Amino acid sequence: MHIAMKKMVSLLLVLLGTLSCSQDFIDRKPISTVSTDVLYKTDKDFEDAVIGIYQPFHAQYLNFWQIGDLTADDTEQQHSAALDLVNINNFIISSSLGVLNSSWLNYYQAIFRANTVLSNIDQANAATIPRKDRHIGEAKFLRALAYFDLVRIFGDVPMISAPISAPEAAKKGRDKVSTVYDELIIKDLLDAESKLPEKYAGADVGRATKGAAKALLGKVYLTRKDFAKAEAKLKEVTTMGYALLPNYNDLWDYTKNEHHSEYIFDIEYIDGGLGLGSTFSNIFAPNLSPIINFFGLKGAGGQNGSPTEALFTLYEPSDKRKAISIAHVKDGLIDRNGNLIPMTPIDATSYTKKYMAALVNPNDSKANWKVIRYADVLLMYAEALNENGKTTEALTVLNQVRARAGVPALTGLSQSEARDKIYLERRLEMYLEGHRWFDLVRTGRALAVMQSQGMKAHMTVFPIPLSQIQVINNPAIFPQNPGYD
Repeated sequence: MHIAMKKMVSLLLVLLGTLSCSQDFIDRKPISTVSTDVLYKTDKDFEDAVIGIYQPFHAQYLNFWQIGDLTADDTEQQHSAALDLVNINNFIISSSLGVLNSSWLNYYQAIFRANTVLSNIDQANAATIPRKDRHIGEAKFLRALAYFDLVRIFGDVPMISAPISAPEAAKKGRDKVSTVYDELIIKDLLDAESKLPEKYAGADVGRATKGAAKALLGKVYLTRKDFAKAEAKLKEVTTMGYALLPNYNDLWDYTKNEHHSEYIFDIEYIDGGLGLGSTFSNIFAPNLSPIINFFGLKGAGGQNGSPTEALFTLYEPSDKRKAISIAHVKDGLIDRNGNLIPMTPIDATSYTKKYMAALVNPNDSKANWKVIRYADVLLMYAEALNENGKTTEALTVLNQVRARAGVPALTGLSQSEARDKIYLERRLEMYLEGHRWFDLVRTGRALAVMQSQGMKAHMTVFPIPLSQIQVINNPAIFPQNPGYD
């Protein structure tokens, strides 16, 4: 997707150049009236259209942490001026919340674009579209990812698998979660894994791969508690050549290539002054000059998404991930000469170090959002093995992740003890990577863990955005989620 973003910029620059240098565009058909026969003819036409499917995910995953992490127990909003984030943190959830509306629109924009590609490529001649299978695989992978996130966030949602008109859309009700999984997500991922390549070279590195489709499908099966299928699918991923990086810190060292042996699928951002980077380096940084200067940031720190005090206590003394992942402001920083830089918190008292990348411009970071990486696969595989009664095998897999972290291997645990250790390992390994909330929900622990923070029983899903309720304006076919009326 790194190259996808570059191509999108190139296309925009070409268009702007045409408009500024020539008058013949005045006599052309307006873009809004161009037929699909004109738009979808060549292999490159479809490649460009697939690139367009990736684009809404860039906007969506900038704020995915607000749902995947801020609602859970390892992340909190200490900076009180960000009222929406404080409300999310405290389960004051409104159907007019901005992140819910933008999430709905982003995902359905991606779905619309995927449906458009798939409807046009279906009858395309493979002889003239040599990468037809790859285009289909990418479109289906991205559509499945969008729907997977949608059902985990909102529950029942409209399942739309082909282009529809505005009047048809206005009458489309919500489909059951089970239907969306069975009739679209799983089928799309099975087809995607059969069509996508295992790897790419050169400029195409960063696109969805066969391994990404298998890994996401394994997560889908795990979410649905189909542990037998989850085990089988995740085992396939472990045979595809992926490997943990020896050094956990290398995952977060942005002077190095993010496409390494542990990489499976990221939402990819690029720096360079074009506004195509992520905001992570700024939004998670304390607004303190010593920290901003130390990490080579530009602009102000947002002071968002702080690690909770409880999280600090969970790491074992030898765990290398703690110092790499989280820090207290009051502990200061050790500069490159070994000197302590003392600091006093202004607002946020703790922060994550995972996304600190040197910047050319503010809010334009090269730090990607890791949707799936190999450690996630190993921990899911260990969980599936354990739930299938294979606890000894599960611990062997779990210990691969623990060994990299520098903590002792676990042996001789019961199934229940192993389950708790696997859950804990996911917290420590993947803090602030968008997993914790969904892990709590899918394992049935969300209410017990988060009730003290304000969660109520109905809050395992979020409200449908008010704007969508108002568009349909018919609770018989498009009701609000219970508890949010």
